[in-house]
Amino acid sequence: MPRLTHFDKKGRAKMVDVSMKKETVREAVVRGSVYMNPKTFRSILSGKIKKGDVFAVARVAGIMAAKRTSEIIPMCHPLNLSHVEVNFFPSEKESRIDIEAKVRIKARTGVEMEGFVAVATAGLTIYDMC
Repeated sequence: MPRLTHFDKKGRAKMVDVSMKKETVREAVVRGSVYMNPKTFRSILSGKIKKGDVFAVARVAGIMAAKRTSEIIPMCHPLNLSHVEVNFFPSEKESRIDIEAKVRIKARTGVEMEGFVAVATAGLTIYDMC
């Protein structure tokens, strides 16, 4: 069985030491979906949600969340992200909004968690606004 990287020999949690890894460009693309009532879906697309522009707020929330991932996910390295993009793809047939986050950095560690946090936060923001 492979050794778990987030635990020391005594089973205590630890942050992975990436100081010896090469710095490379790393990118993660993460997708998620929010399903909703067709009436809510139409209200979002027509801009009739009382709290405001759902996509604009959810996009900003996703980007901000990606930048703060290390504050909420244990053992994540604080990263100076070079690019975060959050986009939405409405699907009328399923009353669904697909969310996609692209996160990029030149670093010693990946940005998958930042992508997941961006998508999750954007989805939660869509839900909250509606």
